[in-house]
Amino acid sequence: MAQEQQPQEQLPVTGEVSSIEARQATLQQPLRESIISPEKLEYAQGVISKDKAIKPFWVNKYKNEAAKNWDRFYKRNETRFYKDRHWIEREFSIFKSSEVEGEDNTINCLEIGCGVGNFIFPVLEINKRLFMYACDFAPHAIELVKQHEDYKQGRCSAFVCDLTKDALTDTIPAGSLDIVSSIFVLSAIPAEKLEASVRNIKEVMKPGGMLCFRDYAVYDAAQVKFSSNPGHMLDTNLYVRQDGTMSHFFSVEQMTELFEKEGFKVVECGYVHRETINRAMDLSLDRRFLQAKFIKL
Repeated sequence: MAQEQQPQEQLPVTGEVSSIEARQATLQQPLRESIISPEKLEYAQGVISKDKAIKPFWVNKYKNEAAKNWDRFYKRNETRFYKDRHWIEREFSIFKSSEVEGEDNTINCLEIGCGVGNFIFPVLEINKRLFMYACDFAPHAIELVKQHEDYKQGRCSAFVCDLTKDALTDTIPAGSLDIVSSIFVLSAIPAEKLEASVRNIKEVMKPGGMLCFRDYAVYDAAQVKFSSNPGHMLDTNLYVRQDGTMSHFFSVEQMTELFEKEGFKVVECGYVHRETINRAMDLSLDRRFLQAKFIKL
Protein backbone atom coordinates (compact mmCIF):
# COMPACT_ATOMS: atom_id res chain seq x y z
CA MET A 1 0.00 0.00 0.00
CA ALA A 2 0.88 3.64 0.05
CA GLN A 3 4.29 4.81 1.26
CA GLU A 4 6.10 8.11 1.23
CA GLN A 5 7.38 8.82 -2.26
CA GLN A 6 10.54 10.92 -2.43
CA PRO A 7 12.60 12.22 -5.33
CA GLN A 8 15.51 9.96 -6.13
CA GLU A 9 18.86 11.40 -5.04
CA GLN A 10 22.04 11.33 -7.07
CA LEU A 11 25.63 11.78 -5.95
CA PRO A 12 27.19 15.18 -6.74
CA VAL A 13 29.11 15.32 -9.99
CA THR A 14 31.86 17.50 -8.48
CA GLY A 15 33.40 17.92 -5.06
CA GLU A 16 31.75 21.32 -4.59
CA VAL A 17 29.07 21.58 -1.93
CA SER A 18 25.89 23.08 -3.36
CA SER A 19 23.33 24.93 -1.26
CA ILE A 20 21.04 21.93 -1.62
CA GLU A 21 23.72 19.49 -0.50
CA ALA A 22 24.51 21.68 2.49
CA ARG A 23 20.91 21.36 3.65
CA GLN A 24 20.96 17.60 3.24
CA ALA A 25 22.09 17.24 6.86
CA THR A 26 18.67 18.43 8.02
CA LEU A 27 17.19 15.13 6.79
CA GLN A 28 18.98 13.39 9.66
CA GLN A 29 17.18 15.49 12.26
CA PRO A 30 13.78 14.75 13.83
CA LEU A 31 10.79 16.14 12.01
CA ARG A 32 9.87 19.60 13.22
CA GLU A 33 6.46 21.17 13.64
CA SER A 34 4.98 22.43 10.39
CA ILE A 35 3.70 25.98 10.38
CA ILE A 36 2.55 27.42 7.07
CA SER A 37 3.06 31.13 6.50
CA PRO A 38 -0.13 33.08 5.67
CA GLU A 39 1.24 33.68 2.17
CA LYS A 40 1.92 30.01 1.44
CA LEU A 41 -1.40 28.96 2.97
CA GLU A 42 -3.31 31.45 0.84
CA TYR A 43 -1.51 30.26 -2.28
CA ALA A 44 -2.15 26.56 -1.53
CA GLN A 45 -5.81 27.15 -0.75
CA GLY A 46 -6.22 29.14 -3.93
CA VAL A 47 -4.71 26.45 -6.15
CA ILE A 48 -6.61 23.58 -4.52
CA SER A 49 -9.96 25.40 -4.48
CA LYS A 50 -9.87 25.82 -8.25
CA ASP A 51 -9.35 22.12 -8.92
CA LYS A 52 -12.29 19.89 -9.85
CA ALA A 53 -12.87 16.14 -9.56
CA ILE A 54 -12.62 14.04 -12.70
CA LYS A 55 -15.67 12.21 -14.11
CA PRO A 56 -17.40 9.73 -11.74
CA PHE A 57 -16.66 6.78 -14.06
CA TRP A 58 -12.92 7.28 -13.62
CA VAL A 59 -13.21 8.01 -9.91
CA ASN A 60 -14.95 4.67 -9.35
CA LYS A 61 -12.50 2.86 -11.62
CA TYR A 62 -9.45 4.07 -9.69
CA LYS A 63 -11.05 3.30 -6.33
CA ASN A 64 -12.11 -0.19 -7.40
CA GLU A 65 -8.73 -1.02 -8.91
CA ALA A 66 -6.56 0.28 -6.04
CA ALA A 67 -5.10 -3.12 -5.13
CA LYS A 68 -4.47 -4.01 -8.77
CA ASN A 69 -2.63 -0.74 -9.42
CA TRP A 70 -0.40 -1.14 -6.35
CA ASP A 71 0.39 -4.70 -7.37
CA ARG A 72 1.46 -3.43 -10.79
CA PHE A 73 3.59 -0.80 -9.05
CA TYR A 74 5.53 -3.47 -7.12
CA LYS A 75 5.86 -5.73 -10.16
CA ARG A 76 7.41 -2.84 -12.04
CA ASN A 77 9.63 -1.38 -9.28
CA GLU A 78 10.19 -4.43 -7.03
CA THR A 79 12.55 -3.37 -4.18
CA ARG A 80 14.17 -0.45 -6.01
CA PHE A 81 11.78 2.40 -5.29
CA TYR A 82 11.68 2.96 -1.52
CA LYS A 83 14.52 3.33 0.96
CA ASP A 84 14.62 1.53 4.31
CA ARG A 85 12.93 3.56 7.03
CA HIS A 86 15.71 3.89 9.58
CA TRP A 87 14.02 6.99 11.02
CA ILE A 88 11.26 4.94 12.65
CA GLU A 89 13.12 4.44 15.93
CA ARG A 90 13.77 8.19 16.11
CA GLU A 91 10.16 9.27 15.61
CA PHE A 92 8.47 6.31 17.36
CA SER A 93 10.75 5.30 20.22
CA ILE A 94 8.36 2.58 21.39
CA PHE A 95 9.89 0.25 18.79
CA LYS A 96 13.39 0.43 20.26
CA SER A 97 12.62 0.78 23.97
CA SER A 98 10.99 -1.27 26.70
CA GLU A 99 7.90 0.92 26.88
CA VAL A 100 5.83 -2.25 26.48
CA GLU A 101 5.48 -4.01 29.85
CA GLY A 102 7.52 -7.14 30.57
CA GLU A 103 11.25 -7.19 29.95
CA ASP A 104 11.32 -10.65 28.39
CA ASN A 105 7.91 -10.82 26.77
CA THR A 106 7.53 -10.75 22.99
CA ILE A 107 6.20 -7.45 21.65
CA ASN A 108 3.61 -8.30 18.98
CA CYS A 109 3.40 -5.75 16.18
CA LEU A 110 1.70 -5.26 12.84
CA GLU A 111 2.65 -3.06 9.93
CA ILE A 112 -0.28 -2.37 7.65
CA GLY A 113 0.66 -1.68 4.05
CA CYS A 114 4.13 -3.15 4.48
CA GLY A 115 5.17 -2.82 0.84
CA VAL A 116 8.43 -4.69 0.31
CA GLY A 117 9.57 -4.51 3.94
CA ASN A 118 11.39 -1.18 4.16
CA PHE A 119 9.93 -0.73 7.65
CA ILE A 120 9.80 -4.18 9.19
CA PHE A 121 13.37 -5.34 8.59
CA PRO A 122 15.12 -2.26 10.07
CA VAL A 123 12.76 -2.41 13.07
CA LEU A 124 13.33 -6.13 13.67
CA GLU A 125 17.06 -5.44 13.67
CA ILE A 126 16.93 -2.80 16.41
CA ASN A 127 14.72 -4.74 18.84
CA LYS A 128 15.05 -8.51 19.24
CA ARG A 129 11.85 -8.67 21.30
CA LEU A 130 9.64 -7.77 18.37
CA PHE A 131 7.48 -10.14 16.37
CA MET A 132 6.18 -8.41 13.25
CA TYR A 133 3.06 -9.25 11.30
CA ALA A 134 3.09 -7.46 7.95
CA CYS A 135 0.25 -7.14 5.47
CA ASP A 136 -0.35 -5.48 2.12
CA PHE A 137 -3.08 -5.77 -0.48
CA ALA A 138 -0.51 -6.15 -3.26
CA PRO A 139 0.37 -9.89 -3.59
CA HIS A 140 3.63 -9.12 -5.39
CA ALA A 141 4.79 -6.95 -2.49
CA ILE A 142 4.22 -9.82 -0.04
CA GLU A 143 6.15 -12.18 -2.31
CA LEU A 144 9.12 -9.79 -2.23
CA VAL A 145 8.95 -9.54 1.59
CA LYS A 146 9.08 -13.32 1.90
CA GLN A 147 12.06 -13.47 -0.47
CA HIS A 148 14.07 -11.03 1.68
CA GLU A 149 17.16 -12.55 3.29
CA ASP A 150 16.05 -11.35 6.74
CA TYR A 151 12.56 -12.83 6.54
CA LYS A 152 12.59 -15.49 9.25
CA GLN A 153 9.79 -17.58 10.72
CA GLY A 154 9.46 -16.85 14.40
CA ARG A 155 10.21 -13.16 13.91
CA CYS A 156 7.80 -12.09 11.19
CA SER A 157 4.77 -13.22 9.23
CA ALA A 158 3.65 -11.52 6.00
CA PHE A 159 0.25 -11.98 4.37
CA VAL A 160 -2.04 -10.44 1.77
CA CYS A 161 -4.91 -8.42 3.21
CA ASP A 162 -7.21 -5.66 1.98
CA LEU A 163 -8.00 -3.70 5.14
CA THR A 164 -11.24 -2.42 3.69
CA LYS A 165 -12.81 -5.89 3.40
CA ASP A 166 -10.56 -8.67 4.78
CA ALA A 167 -10.72 -9.33 8.53
CA LEU A 168 -7.30 -9.14 10.17
CA THR A 169 -8.59 -11.59 12.78
CA ASP A 170 -8.50 -14.29 10.09
CA THR A 171 -4.71 -14.23 10.53
CA ILE A 172 -3.99 -12.42 13.81
CA PRO A 173 -5.60 -13.33 17.15
CA ALA A 174 -8.09 -10.71 18.32
CA GLY A 175 -6.76 -8.32 20.97
CA SER A 176 -3.17 -9.58 20.69
CA LEU A 177 -1.11 -6.67 19.32
CA ASP A 178 0.96 -4.21 21.35
CA ILE A 179 1.85 -1.90 18.45
CA VAL A 180 0.47 -1.20 14.98
CA SER A 181 2.23 1.03 12.45
CA SER A 182 0.39 2.93 9.74
CA ILE A 183 3.04 4.68 7.66
CA PHE A 184 1.76 6.27 4.43
CA VAL A 185 -0.99 3.67 4.17
CA LEU A 186 -4.43 5.06 4.98
CA SER A 187 -3.83 7.73 2.32
CA ALA A 188 -4.32 4.98 -0.28
CA ILE A 189 -7.85 4.32 1.00
CA PRO A 190 -10.93 6.36 -0.03
CA ALA A 191 -12.53 8.35 2.79
CA GLU A 192 -15.72 6.26 2.76
CA LYS A 193 -13.71 3.14 3.67
CA LEU A 194 -11.51 4.60 6.41
CA GLU A 195 -13.86 3.86 9.32
CA ALA A 196 -14.11 0.17 8.43
CA SER A 197 -10.33 -0.02 8.05
CA VAL A 198 -9.62 1.53 11.46
CA ARG A 199 -12.26 -0.71 13.05
CA ASN A 200 -10.54 -3.72 11.46
CA ILE A 201 -7.19 -2.69 12.97
CA LYS A 202 -8.74 -2.09 16.39
CA GLU A 203 -10.00 -5.68 16.57
CA VAL A 204 -6.47 -7.12 16.71
CA MET A 205 -5.04 -4.60 19.21
CA LYS A 206 -4.75 -5.00 22.98
CA PRO A 207 -6.42 -2.39 25.19
CA GLY A 208 -3.65 0.14 25.72
CA GLY A 209 -1.95 -0.84 22.47
CA MET A 210 -0.46 1.98 20.40
CA LEU A 211 -1.00 2.83 16.75
CA CYS A 212 1.89 4.85 15.26
CA PHE A 213 0.76 6.97 12.33
CA ARG A 214 2.41 9.09 9.65
CA ASP A 215 0.84 10.13 6.38
CA TYR A 216 0.40 12.99 3.93
CA ALA A 217 -1.10 16.24 5.27
CA VAL A 218 -3.28 18.90 3.67
CA TYR A 219 -1.40 21.65 1.82
CA ASP A 220 1.62 19.43 1.29
CA ALA A 221 3.67 20.41 -1.76
CA ALA A 222 2.50 17.25 -3.53
CA GLN A 223 -1.16 18.20 -3.12
CA VAL A 224 -0.53 21.67 -4.53
CA LYS A 225 1.31 20.08 -7.46
CA PHE A 226 -1.61 17.72 -8.14
CA SER A 227 -4.10 20.59 -8.18
CA SER A 228 -1.79 22.66 -10.39
CA ASN A 229 -2.22 19.99 -13.06
CA PRO A 230 -5.98 19.26 -13.37
CA GLY A 231 -7.04 15.67 -13.96
CA HIS A 232 -5.77 14.13 -10.71
CA MET A 233 -8.51 15.02 -8.22
CA LEU A 234 -10.92 12.19 -7.32
CA ASP A 235 -12.58 13.69 -4.24
CA THR A 236 -11.87 16.25 -1.52
CA ASN A 237 -8.15 15.92 -0.72
CA LEU A 238 -7.96 12.62 -2.68
CA TYR A 239 -5.86 12.38 -5.85
CA VAL A 240 -4.65 9.79 -8.33
CA ARG A 241 -1.07 9.46 -9.57
CA GLN A 242 -0.16 8.69 -13.16
CA ASP A 243 0.27 5.00 -12.29
CA GLY A 244 -3.27 4.77 -10.90
CA THR A 245 -2.31 4.68 -7.20
CA MET A 246 -4.14 7.11 -4.92
CA SER A 247 -3.04 9.62 -2.31
CA HIS A 248 -5.23 11.22 0.38
CA PHE A 249 -4.06 14.33 2.25
CA PHE A 250 -5.28 14.41 5.86
CA SER A 251 -6.04 17.12 8.39
CA VAL A 252 -5.51 16.88 12.15
CA GLU A 253 -9.24 17.37 12.66
CA GLN A 254 -10.13 14.52 10.28
CA MET A 255 -7.78 11.99 11.88
CA THR A 256 -8.65 13.02 15.44
CA GLU A 257 -12.36 12.62 14.76
CA LEU A 258 -11.87 9.29 12.96
CA PHE A 259 -9.82 7.60 15.67
CA GLU A 260 -11.76 8.98 18.62
CA LYS A 261 -15.00 7.79 17.02
CA GLU A 262 -13.54 4.28 16.68
CA GLY A 263 -12.48 4.06 20.33
CA PHE A 264 -8.94 5.45 20.42
CA LYS A 265 -7.34 8.07 22.64
CA VAL A 266 -5.24 10.68 20.84
CA VAL A 267 -1.81 10.89 22.49
CA GLU A 268 -0.43 13.29 19.90
CA CYS A 269 -1.52 14.45 16.47
CA GLY A 270 0.07 17.27 14.54
CA TYR A 271 1.63 18.52 11.34
CA VAL A 272 5.33 17.98 10.79
CA HIS A 273 7.73 19.22 8.17
CA ARG A 274 10.49 17.71 6.10
CA GLU A 275 12.61 19.39 3.46
CA THR A 276 12.99 16.91 0.60
CA ILE A 277 16.06 17.28 -1.57
CA ASN A 278 16.40 16.41 -5.25
CA ARG A 279 20.09 16.81 -6.02
CA ALA A 280 19.69 15.98 -9.70
CA MET A 281 17.39 18.98 -10.20
CA ASP A 282 19.01 21.11 -7.45
CA LEU A 283 15.51 21.43 -6.01
CA SER A 284 14.15 21.67 -2.48
CA LEU A 285 10.51 20.94 -1.59
CA ASP A 286 8.76 21.56 1.71
CA ARG A 287 6.81 18.40 2.49
CA ARG A 288 4.04 18.40 5.10
CA PHE A 289 3.02 15.26 6.94
CA LEU A 290 0.63 14.34 9.72
CA GLN A 291 2.19 12.36 12.56
CA ALA A 292 0.25 10.85 15.45
CA LYS A 293 0.05 8.26 18.20
CA PHE A 294 -3.29 6.69 19.11
CA ILE A 295 -4.02 4.38 22.05
CA LYS A 296 -6.81 1.79 21.97
CA LEU A 297 -9.12 2.32 24.94
